[in-house]
Amino acid sequence: MNTTAATGSFARPDSALPQSIPDYLDRLRAALAGADKALIQDALYDAEEYLRSEMAENPGQSEAEVIAAVAGSYGAPDEVAEIYRDTEVKVQTALRPPAPRPRQSLLGRFFGVAAEPRTYAALFYMLFSLATGIFYFTWVNVGLSVSLGMLILIIGVPLLILFLGSVRILSLVEGRLVEVMLGERMPRRPLYQNRERPILERIKDMFADPRTWSTLIYMLLMLPLGIVYFTVAVTGLSVSLSLIFFPLLRLVGLGTVQFDGYDVFMAWEPWSWPVAMLIGVVLLFATLHIARFVGKFHGQIAKHLLVRLG
Repeated sequence: MNTTAATGSFARPDSALPQSIPDYLDRLRAALAGADKALIQDALYDAEEYLRSEMAENPGQSEAEVIAAVAGSYGAPDEVAEIYRDTEVKVQTALRPPAPRPRQSLLGRFFGVAAEPRTYAALFYMLFSLATGIFYFTWVNVGLSVSLGMLILIIGVPLLILFLGSVRILSLVEGRLVEVMLGERMPRRPLYQNRERPILERIKDMFADPRTWSTLIYMLLMLPLGIVYFTVAVTGLSVSLSLIFFPLLRLVGLGTVQFDGYDVFMAWEPWSWPVAMLIGVVLLFATLHIARFVGKFHGQIAKHLLVRLG
């Protein structure tokens, strides 16, 4: 969100304003201390992009002069930080699904998970994670093996740079999936790259950025995590739904569960079928609780590996 401060901010002496863009960004980061790290990354990107564009439109002015000129329209660091905090609260309030009515009893909390929209989004993410895990794992392994294997030739260097650039793009895509499905705030802007800097310096920054390598770790982890998430979700849903519906089908003469040529349900006494259905219902809701836990757990993994925390 490109957020600008309201026009007409109170005037302040030039000495109180940052004298350079790095100084402005440092003060903005300090003013946002304690805010979500993804929000801080977005705010820093927007501020640097705006200030750099103003510098490009006013080549005859120094950074201090440009900052002083835009202080009334864009805002000083503390003003911009306050606007971002307020806007974030409004956006999250608007996007957050309605909170279910608090339940005091143990049974209410156990079965109330079905009323939370995030539960089904997290369950879908568990099912979808196997596909994304296979894709990420394959992309990283093929990209690294090809680019590193070609380093003996001059083409290997640009291949490695392109591969790492693609990984940073994929991290933003994964971040949007995590935010939409799991509800964890993720960056909506990449790390800013000053295009006026020499390209070799920008490439050096990409290699020196810990987030580049933590993103690779995340993508490699997604395959084993995706296998676990998918297996737990499919097993939980299939077993619980089988226990719920197969006794009903047997009542009308349909549905069999064969094990070594032996019909399992046929051996069950009719009085045991309601017990099986009850166990199935409990397992189904337990699976939904597991999905909610996985959503929060994986959201924290994504936050720590895909977002620059410094």
